[in-house]
Amino acid sequence: MMRLALLGAVALLLAPAALASERHPTLNELENEVMCPVCNTTLAQSNSDAAKAIEREIQDKIAAGWTKTQIKDFLIQQYGESILAAPPKHGFNLLAWLLPLVGIGLAAAVLGLAAWGWTRGRADPMPDGVQSSNGQGPTDPYFERRVDEELSRFE
Repeated sequence: MMRLALLGAVALLLAPAALASERHPTLNELENEVMCPVCNTTLAQSNSDAAKAIEREIQDKIAAGWTKTQIKDFLIQQYGESILAAPPKHGFNLLAWLLPLVGIGLAAAVLGLAAWGWTRGRADPMPDGVQSSNGQGPTDPYFERRVDEELSRFE
């Protein structure tokens, strides 16, 4: 319950920043979220003429007071959804966001079950009441007798 309350508090603290970013986007912010159609890197990484032209369009839209969503929608209309660095979180593209999380969850569950099985499947290494002469565990009487014989030869 405490974790849920903490998570809610963090979400509330981050909400104003997210709203401010939506209403007043920066070129730097959008450069990392928009791809160059020529070299398939983000605008921040590209030096192509196409990337510079898109950056000028973004700057013009920011100066005109457009929101981040409006700018992205405009770019999608111009270049298609491939202009976005991350796939949209709806429709078929939602799989790109969910499948890694499902895979991580399944892997954690399999590892957890395997670890639980390994710890449950271990037999007690020493039956009750059995102790070897060195305190390390049970030994075969034949081997103990042989060791004793060999050691007695050196005395």
